[in-house]
Amino acid sequence: MSAKERFLKKLQDKQPGRTVFENKGQADIAEFQQQMSQLQENVETWLAGTGIQAESTSVSLVEFLIGGKAFNIPGIHLRYENRKVKFTPAFLYGQGVTGCVEVSLCAEGAPVPLCRLFMRSAERNHWTWRPAGRSTQPGETFSEEIFFNMIEGLLS
Repeated sequence: MSAKERFLKKLQDKQPGRTVFENKGQADIAEFQQQMSQLQENVETWLAGTGIQAESTSVSLVEFLIGGKAFNIPGIHLRYENRKVKFTPAFLYGQGVTGCVEVSLCAEGAPVPLCRLFMRSAERNHWTWRPAGRSTQPGETFSEEIFFNMIEGLLS
Protein backbone atom coordinates (compact mmCIF):
# COMPACT_ATOMS: atom_id res chain seq x y z
CA MET A 1 0.00 0.00 0.00
CA SER A 2 1.41 3.36 -0.99
CA ALA A 3 1.81 6.28 1.42
CA LYS A 4 -1.04 8.06 -0.36
CA GLU A 5 -3.35 5.02 -0.04
CA ARG A 6 -2.50 4.67 3.68
CA PHE A 7 -3.12 8.38 4.22
CA LEU A 8 -6.48 8.31 2.39
CA LYS A 9 -7.58 5.18 4.28
CA LYS A 10 -6.71 6.80 7.64
CA LEU A 11 -8.52 9.97 6.60
CA GLN A 12 -11.58 7.97 5.57
CA ASP A 13 -11.53 6.00 8.86
CA LYS A 14 -11.52 9.26 10.85
CA GLN A 15 -14.56 10.75 9.13
CA PRO A 16 -17.55 10.28 11.48
CA GLY A 17 -20.77 8.78 10.19
CA ARG A 18 -19.26 7.52 6.98
CA THR A 19 -19.83 3.83 6.48
CA VAL A 20 -17.53 1.90 4.20
CA PHE A 21 -19.08 -1.07 2.44
CA GLU A 22 -17.18 -4.09 1.23
CA ASN A 23 -19.14 -4.22 -2.04
CA LYS A 24 -21.91 -2.62 -4.07
CA GLY A 25 -24.47 -5.14 -2.79
CA GLN A 26 -23.97 -4.06 0.83
CA ALA A 27 -24.23 -0.40 -0.17
CA ASP A 28 -27.45 -1.07 -2.13
CA ILE A 29 -28.98 -3.00 0.81
CA ALA A 30 -28.17 -0.13 3.18
CA GLU A 31 -29.65 2.38 0.73
CA PHE A 32 -32.81 0.27 0.30
CA GLN A 33 -33.22 0.12 4.10
CA GLN A 34 -32.67 3.87 4.41
CA GLN A 35 -34.98 4.76 1.51
CA MET A 36 -37.79 2.58 2.92
CA SER A 37 -37.44 4.34 6.28
CA GLN A 38 -37.55 7.70 4.49
CA LEU A 39 -40.61 6.57 2.51
CA GLN A 40 -42.37 5.69 5.77
CA GLU A 41 -41.54 9.15 7.16
CA ASN A 42 -43.02 10.74 4.02
CA VAL A 43 -46.15 8.58 4.27
CA GLU A 44 -46.58 9.50 7.95
CA THR A 45 -46.26 13.19 7.05
CA TRP A 46 -48.79 12.83 4.22
CA LEU A 47 -51.23 11.00 6.51
CA ALA A 48 -50.92 13.41 9.46
CA GLY A 49 -54.35 14.24 10.84
CA THR A 50 -56.17 11.47 8.94
CA GLY A 51 -56.21 8.91 11.75
CA ILE A 52 -54.54 6.37 9.45
CA GLN A 53 -51.32 5.10 10.95
CA ALA A 54 -48.28 3.74 9.13
CA GLU A 55 -46.99 0.62 10.88
CA SER A 56 -43.45 -0.58 10.31
CA THR A 57 -42.82 -4.24 9.49
CA SER A 58 -39.70 -6.18 8.68
CA VAL A 59 -39.36 -8.27 5.53
CA SER A 60 -36.56 -10.77 5.00
CA LEU A 61 -35.26 -10.90 1.42
CA VAL A 62 -32.75 -13.26 -0.17
CA GLU A 63 -30.80 -11.85 -3.08
CA PHE A 64 -29.13 -14.51 -5.22
CA LEU A 65 -27.08 -11.95 -7.15
CA ILE A 66 -25.10 -11.19 -3.98
CA GLY A 67 -24.49 -14.73 -2.83
CA GLY A 68 -27.93 -15.77 -1.64
CA LYS A 69 -27.61 -13.89 1.64
CA ALA A 70 -30.69 -12.87 3.62
CA PHE A 71 -31.20 -9.30 4.82
CA ASN A 72 -34.08 -7.35 6.37
CA ILE A 73 -35.80 -4.40 4.75
CA PRO A 74 -38.51 -2.31 6.45
CA GLY A 75 -42.04 -2.66 5.09
CA ILE A 76 -45.09 -0.48 5.73
CA HIS A 77 -48.72 -1.31 6.55
CA LEU A 78 -51.53 1.26 6.47
CA ARG A 79 -54.74 0.24 8.25
CA TYR A 80 -58.21 1.71 8.04
CA GLU A 81 -61.10 -0.24 9.59
CA ASN A 82 -60.89 -3.77 8.13
CA ARG A 83 -58.70 -2.78 5.16
CA LYS A 84 -54.96 -2.58 4.81
CA VAL A 85 -52.49 -1.34 2.19
CA LYS A 86 -49.16 -3.16 2.35
CA PHE A 87 -45.83 -1.86 1.04
CA THR A 88 -43.81 -5.08 0.89
CA PRO A 89 -40.19 -5.11 -0.30
CA ALA A 90 -40.01 -7.71 -3.10
CA PHE A 91 -36.43 -7.75 -4.41
CA LEU A 92 -33.19 -5.80 -4.52
CA TYR A 93 -32.08 -6.41 -8.13
CA GLY A 94 -34.20 -7.20 -11.17
CA GLN A 95 -36.01 -5.84 -14.21
CA GLY A 96 -33.42 -3.07 -14.64
CA VAL A 97 -34.10 -1.58 -11.21
CA THR A 98 -32.62 -1.58 -7.73
CA GLY A 99 -35.12 -1.96 -4.90
CA CYS A 100 -38.67 -3.07 -5.69
CA VAL A 101 -41.69 -2.74 -3.38
CA GLU A 102 -45.04 -4.43 -4.06
CA VAL A 103 -48.04 -2.34 -2.98
CA SER A 104 -51.28 -4.25 -2.43
CA LEU A 105 -54.73 -3.70 -0.94
CA CYS A 106 -55.92 -6.33 1.52
CA ALA A 107 -59.68 -6.40 2.06
CA GLU A 108 -62.06 -9.35 2.25
CA GLY A 109 -59.93 -12.13 0.83
CA ALA A 110 -56.81 -12.21 -1.27
CA PRO A 111 -54.57 -9.14 -1.63
CA VAL A 112 -55.12 -7.08 -4.77
CA PRO A 113 -51.90 -5.74 -6.34
CA LEU A 114 -52.01 -1.97 -6.81
CA CYS A 115 -48.57 -1.09 -8.12
CA ARG A 116 -44.84 -1.50 -7.78
CA LEU A 117 -42.46 1.14 -6.45
CA PHE A 118 -38.84 1.20 -7.59
CA MET A 119 -36.08 2.85 -5.59
CA ARG A 120 -33.74 3.32 -8.58
CA SER A 121 -33.93 2.55 -12.26
CA ALA A 122 -31.74 3.15 -15.26
CA GLU A 123 -33.73 6.30 -16.00
CA ARG A 124 -34.16 7.77 -12.51
CA ASN A 125 -32.44 7.81 -9.15
CA HIS A 126 -35.54 8.30 -6.98
CA TRP A 127 -38.81 6.46 -6.26
CA THR A 128 -40.83 5.67 -9.37
CA TRP A 129 -43.96 3.58 -9.73
CA ARG A 130 -45.85 1.46 -12.22
CA PRO A 131 -49.44 0.23 -11.97
CA ALA A 132 -49.80 -3.51 -11.31
CA GLY A 133 -49.58 -5.60 -14.47
CA ARG A 134 -47.83 -2.91 -16.51
CA SER A 135 -44.21 -3.81 -15.92
CA THR A 136 -43.12 -2.83 -19.43
CA GLN A 137 -44.24 0.79 -19.20
CA PRO A 138 -41.69 3.36 -18.07
CA GLY A 139 -41.96 4.32 -14.42
CA GLU A 140 -43.33 7.67 -13.33
CA THR A 141 -42.14 9.70 -10.36
CA PHE A 142 -43.85 8.65 -7.13
CA SER A 143 -45.45 11.62 -5.39
CA GLU A 144 -47.96 12.57 -2.70
CA GLU A 145 -50.68 12.87 -5.37
CA ILE A 146 -49.93 9.34 -6.69
CA PHE A 147 -49.87 8.04 -3.11
CA PHE A 148 -53.38 9.28 -2.30
CA ASN A 149 -54.78 7.99 -5.60
CA MET A 150 -53.16 4.63 -4.87
CA ILE A 151 -54.52 4.19 -1.32
CA GLU A 152 -58.07 5.35 -2.15
CA GLY A 153 -59.16 1.69 -1.91
CA LEU A 154 -58.78 1.92 1.87
CA LEU A 155 -62.01 3.92 1.94
CA SER A 156 -64.11 1.76 -0.41
